[in-house]
Amino acid sequence: MPETPTPSVENAAATRDAWREARLARVTAPQGDLALIETRWLPEGTELSDAEALAGQPSTVTVTRLTRSDLDTGRPEHGIRLWDSASPAIQHFETISLFDFDPAWVIDAEFTPVAGDRTIPFEHIRDNGSSRDLVVPGDITFSRDGVDYRLSAFDDGGVLLLVFGDPTNGSDDPDLATYGSGRFLFVERPSLAEDAAADGTGTAAGFTDAGHVVLDFNKAFVPPCGFSEQYNCPLPPAQNRFRIPVTAGERDLVLSPGFSIH
Repeated sequence: MPETPTPSVENAAATRDAWREARLARVTAPQGDLALIETRWLPEGTELSDAEALAGQPSTVTVTRLTRSDLDTGRPEHGIRLWDSASPAIQHFETISLFDFDPAWVIDAEFTPVAGDRTIPFEHIRDNGSSRDLVVPGDITFSRDGVDYRLSAFDDGGVLLLVFGDPTNGSDDPDLATYGSGRFLFVERPSLAEDAAADGTGTAAGFTDAGHVVLDFNKAFVPPCGFSEQYNCPLPPAQNRFRIPVTAGERDLVLSPGFSIH
C-alpha cells in the first residue's frame, strides 16, 4: 500500500508549478540574473553618477549600486551594476533544465539556533580562494538513509539560504549533470511563515527559536553566477556537500546552440 504523502510533500507538490514559473520570470526580468552585464568596484573615494555609469550604453541598460566589505581591510567597497533587459544572455536563453519532482527529496528537518552571531567562512567564486564570513544563525539537522546531516545556511536578508554541493555538480553524465559550482535552496520555515502572514509583515525574519524546517530540494536552484559571470556567489562549505546525488530541483541553464556566458 503506497504511503500517504506528508503535509510537507503535499505542499511541495502543490507549489511546484508556481515556483517554476516565478523562477523563469525572475531570471529573464530586466534586472534578473541573465540581465547583469557588468559589476564594477570603484576605487576608494571615487564618485560616479548614474549618467556617467550609463554613458555609451543603450537605452535598455539601467544601473544599481552595491556595497561589500574589502577582504583585506574590512572597509566598505562601493560599486555599480549594469543591467541590460536585452542582454545577449536573455536573447539566447531557452530554459532551465529540471529534474522530475521527487517526494523523497522533501525533507523535514530541525533548526537549532546558536547564541549570538556565529559566522562561517564561505569561499566565493570570484575571490581567488579567499573567504567571506557569513552569519549562520543555527544548524539544520536531519537523518537520511542512516546518515546524520548538519548543514549550515546563512541569513540572506531574513531568510535562510542553503548553499550545497553533491556529485551531480559538473557530472559527465548528461542525465544527472547540474551546475558545476553547486546549487542554492531557500529553507522553508512553516511556523515563521504562518506567523508573518498572521501579523501582516509578509516576511519570516528572525531565527531565535528552534523548530521544524522543510528542505524541498525540488526547489533547489542554479545560483546567480550560473547566469552571469558578473556575480560573486558563495561556494558550498564542506559540511554542506552531500556524498549522494541530489536528483531534484534545477539542473542548469539551457542556451541556444553555440552561445555561452563563460
